[in-house]
Amino acid sequence: MTDKKKTIDIKLVDVDAHDIPAKPLRSTQWYGKLDKDGFIHRSWMKNQGLPDHSFDGRPIIGICNSWSELTPCNSHLRELAEYVKRGIWEAGGVPLEFPVMSLGETQMKPTAMLFRNLMSMDVEESIRAYGMDGVVLLGGCDKTTPAQLMGACSVDLPTIVVSSGPMLNGKYRGKDVGSGTDVWKFSEAVRGGHMSLDEFMRAESGMSRSRGTCMTMGTASTVACLVEALGMSLPENGTLPAVDARRQALSHLTGRRIVEMVKEDLKPSDILTKAAFENAIRANAAIGGSTNAVVHLLAIAGRIGVELTLEDWDRIGGDIPCLVDLMPSGKYLMEDFHYAGGFPALMQRLQHVFDLSTKSVTGVTFGEANAGAECFNDDVIRLLDNPLREKAGIAVLRGNLSPLGAIIKPSAATPELLQHKGKAVVFENIEDYKARIDTPELDIEADSIMVLKGCGPKGYPGMPEVGNMALPSKLLEQGVTDMVRISDARMSGTAFGTVILHVAPESTIGGPLALVENGDEITLDVAGRGLHLHISDAEMQKRKAQWQPEESDYYRGYAKLYIDHVMQADQGADLDFLVGNSGSKVSRESH
Repeated sequence: MTDKKKTIDIKLVDVDAHDIPAKPLRSTQWYGKLDKDGFIHRSWMKNQGLPDHSFDGRPIIGICNSWSELTPCNSHLRELAEYVKRGIWEAGGVPLEFPVMSLGETQMKPTAMLFRNLMSMDVEESIRAYGMDGVVLLGGCDKTTPAQLMGACSVDLPTIVVSSGPMLNGKYRGKDVGSGTDVWKFSEAVRGGHMSLDEFMRAESGMSRSRGTCMTMGTASTVACLVEALGMSLPENGTLPAVDARRQALSHLTGRRIVEMVKEDLKPSDILTKAAFENAIRANAAIGGSTNAVVHLLAIAGRIGVELTLEDWDRIGGDIPCLVDLMPSGKYLMEDFHYAGGFPALMQRLQHVFDLSTKSVTGVTFGEANAGAECFNDDVIRLLDNPLREKAGIAVLRGNLSPLGAIIKPSAATPELLQHKGKAVVFENIEDYKARIDTPELDIEADSIMVLKGCGPKGYPGMPEVGNMALPSKLLEQGVTDMVRISDARMSGTAFGTVILHVAPESTIGGPLALVENGDEITLDVAGRGLHLHISDAEMQKRKAQWQPEESDYYRGYAKLYIDHVMQADQGADLDFLVGNSGSKVSRESH
């Protein structure tokens, strides 16, 4: 442990439980009143065995827990919550755990992304309505952490994150296998006749062999690392394996730290500055992070009031090298990344590109919190003169096919396809794609461009991870391993290929993608940041005039609310009425 980290640990330990906060505690509005209302609030809480001194002015800390047996990534969060509670009690606070909606990325239909904004509402209103002074966000699956941060930012109480952590490396026939990434590879191998169905099924039990999130650099691990880069968690939160005892210790330290943050009145708005988001964009490139980070960071920025745009991704991250050799861009997995030194070691190696002066939940700057970190494996966290990719940032594409932008992850693409012209093979929706992709009569060649419509925020609804369309089996049998694919969908952070995503405006609202026809020529020019449909403006207008929207099957409930109010991908796909925040004040009593 470095001297600097020892200093931080001492700071966390040295807490006087009876210190009087500089600012009156919010929770006294619930538990500090000597009247009927105070009686009701305290009396009912005491039925859980809380003694009188629980309400003598100690900070009340909420533990926002997305535990669920239907969310395997988060199935161990009840255990981690107990370690958070230890730290809170130790520091003189009172921990109160509460549940929120849980988003099981691998289990929910039509897509967990449909419910990210709903979960954020649950988090926001729970934090605001209850008498807490600060909150620990305990989550980890792809959409849970973004949803929790979005909700917490809209209240702006002192907040800190504990992620669930990645699974242990998958194992199959003596080799490491990565969640998601190897699933896509194995599936294509079966469809191409290169792997038997029996072999495929045998790999299933070795893929997810411990609790935790995907152990590739999927969206969950990406967001956990970006939370570190934003300064919203303690160091090493992004990479510590879920079942490593040190994640339990980290949870304990986090519980201690949130009590101090309440006393310091250190809030997300103090930490999540434009510079912090710029650090996260740089980090996403350096780790070979998920394209889903784009919509999540845009949405979080919208809640905290920071102006963040697609252009920032190109401007800030475009020239950053990818140093982390991790699936899907590379070959290693999250265990290897952590034991090589984790995100702090990566940050040290790239400290010349980060803004080290930004604040963090540690109480010191981003640079100070990670000072002294070392790298222990240059194969996993590469040296600057040996990057996995020299320029790994997300590329933002514009043109007459994507006037509001589209994105591609060059580090996961085939270099030869980053400049490509081909004829479109169009699938009008996901059902059309599934019905025709493996038919012998499908008119498609290796240099064709696959186009999928109807998968944007409003269209699916929820913008699912289907953008990395599986290739036609007849081309797989010929040895084709990648093709240019375009859609208004997303793709899993574990996926790979030359895939253009998040095309905006989406096809369902009449964006240019809706007007593409079979045989149209399309040019992809990643170096020039272009995506062009080769038809005349007159032809485009003619098709636009003839276009008719499909009638939605969703007519009530949350899905209807979502469709009516969701914004486009270039704005983070948040609901328009959720942008910004309402603070933490609640003026009226309940009785």
